Amino acid sequence: MPYFRTVAIGIAAAGSLMLLQGCYTAPAYTPVSTSQSLAEKFEKSWQAARAAAFDEGVRVTYEDRPSGTLRGDKGSSNVEITVVTQADGSIHVGFSATGPSSADAASLQDRLTRAYQRRMGR
Repeated sequence: MPYFRTVAIGIAAAGSLMLLQGCYTAPAYTPVSTSQSLAEKFEKSWQAARAAAFDEGVRVTYEDRPSGTLRGDKGSSNVEITVVTQADGSIHVGFSATGPSSADAASLQDRLTRAYQRRMGR
């Protein structure tokens, strides 16, 4: 008889837990705003542009944050990077490389763009 009572209590407890489990609902998903201020967007883009120049071996010789301009060189190529705030709140980053060999300059410009994209997580 004591064995039957233990089994009955166990079955009742398991049944109660199953009923409680059926009442559970997961909390509703609450999206978190990830919008950044314009200053934060600019800073992130500026730092990514500087890091891209470093990644590609560009020696930065001029930096003017208020105008959003970086200038430097790599070998015989001259590089200019611009970080500009647009009217719609977006940031435009441009890379320009010039040198005696237009193919080398174009290749450097492409590598800088890809390095920037990587740094931005794209």
